[in-house]
Amino acid sequence: MPRKKNNQGARNRNQGPHRDKSFRSHADSNLKPKASNGYFLFGRNSVETALQNKNRECVRLIGTEKALSNERITSIRPNIETVVINDTGILDATVGTDSPHQGILLEVRPLPGTDIESLHPVDGKKNIILMLDQVTDPHNVGACMRSAAAFGARALITQDRNSPSESGTLARSAAGGLETLDWLRVANLSQALDTLKEMGYWHVGLDGNTETKIRDVKLGDNIVIVMGSEGKGMRPLTRKSCDMIAKIPMSGQIESLNVSNAAAIALYEIADQS
Repeated sequence: MPRKKNNQGARNRNQGPHRDKSFRSHADSNLKPKASNGYFLFGRNSVETALQNKNRECVRLIGTEKALSNERITSIRPNIETVVINDTGILDATVGTDSPHQGILLEVRPLPGTDIESLHPVDGKKNIILMLDQVTDPHNVGACMRSAAAFGARALITQDRNSPSESGTLARSAAGGLETLDWLRVANLSQALDTLKEMGYWHVGLDGNTETKIRDVKLGDNIVIVMGSEGKGMRPLTRKSCDMIAKIPMSGQIESLNVSNAAAIALYEIADQS
């Protein structure tokens, strides 16, 4: 009599991958988060950096057998629930066909918030904060976050309304920045600027309608760079809260830069000042 295969041992080892039959045969169906406030990160870089973040609550790892054979990812949190789904159509349907998931998803809960009081300037360091005034595209916010992390900014500040929340799209655009940079979402940007001013920060807003160049801004080591939305720019009250308005000089052959490109240039110019 043939011996029955026992998969229980393989399943218990490191609480490793198991196949969830409910996800097998419907390429047009998409996965739903198990957690009430959960969402999916996708792509190797986003997944790996989230798993490495001790402050990130990770719910389950989902992917193809090939993607989950990457020990660099699966060894970070060996006890996380892991589900094998080799029907990539299900992954496509979950994150969108235009989102390169590389065969791997990670369900997470949003990161805990950061209090503005944690942003008191550190003596002897460059303290740079990037503030976005109603930038609504998650790709742009993620790209700004990536640049802010790359140039050593302390935090990103956005309004809690009229700006995107955490998402897989934003995380992928941030290229790891979501897991490494403090992100504050506040009710009122001008009030946040007032609080930061009391802490010792100076505020410079980016706008093309000025003669002052961003490279000529000399306000010390504690700077908030304020960027408005494309088209509308900064709102009047936010602009009024700035100590100085500066521009990125351009050739005049194009009207303006994408907000994430402009943020990268401004961050570099301010961070590079001695």
